[in-house]
Amino acid sequence: MYSPYQIALNYLRFYLSASNGKGHGTHSPFVFDFIVHVLNDKRNYEAYDKVEALRHRLLQDQTMLQVRDLGAGSSISAGSQRSVAQIAKHAAKSRKWARLLFRIARYYKSGTILELGTSLGISTAYLASSHEGARVTTCEGSPQIAAMAKKNMESLQLTSVRVAEGDFDETLHDILQELHSVDLAFIDGNHRLEPTIRYFEQILLCCKDSSIIILDDIHWSSEMEKAWQHIQDHPAVTATIDLFFIGLVVFRKEFREKQHFRIRYSG
Repeated sequence: MYSPYQIALNYLRFYLSASNGKGHGTHSPFVFDFIVHVLNDKRNYEAYDKVEALRHRLLQDQTMLQVRDLGAGSSISAGSQRSVAQIAKHAAKSRKWARLLFRIARYYKSGTILELGTSLGISTAYLASSHEGARVTTCEGSPQIAAMAKKNMESLQLTSVRVAEGDFDETLHDILQELHSVDLAFIDGNHRLEPTIRYFEQILLCCKDSSIIILDDIHWSSEMEKAWQHIQDHPAVTATIDLFFIGLVVFRKEFREKQHFRIRYSG
């Protein structure tokens, strides 16, 4: 993982080179539409309040959970136990980015959604609440965290969520076989070069023209930046949208030439 200073410096470089997030001068109809109707959708959806109420409860919960870290590790705590409050504070997606995931799934009516990295289920709940047709399969490697996520989905009455417990390397193949196709995938786990590329290429086999793959923390480390570059260069990818903290990958044939967009997003 980069140091906070390095991430800040990288963000400054990104900020100076990225477009302003208003859509001015964007020649791609798809990206312009994304900016106007997804990035800049300021409406307050009912689901926001419900999921944030769950987050508030978790931030007060001092229950200790056994953590099985299968990825690049945690910069917050190297121990095998963390409180629910710690996990909610440091591992759950922030309100800003979780709400963007909600709007992406909602606007593109993503039916079959796959998430790698459930944590306590905050982002899962946002994705599952996006519209009535959303069906989410989310994968979590730590048994106790997966169990807590299941309880959280039950508390929100989100019956369209399946929490799959286990190492992604052991579970992803069978899950993809069951799903057949994926409309939206959110990869938020492991954060190492080779596994990230491998997960992307496995999911890619279930993607179609309208599918979207979202990667978290694409500038978190040199390994993640290399993974992001590899994915951008993949021949199946027609366009990417770099928002610094997450990256979107699309496969739409309307892009006659591969294009990459860097957009500032203030939330």
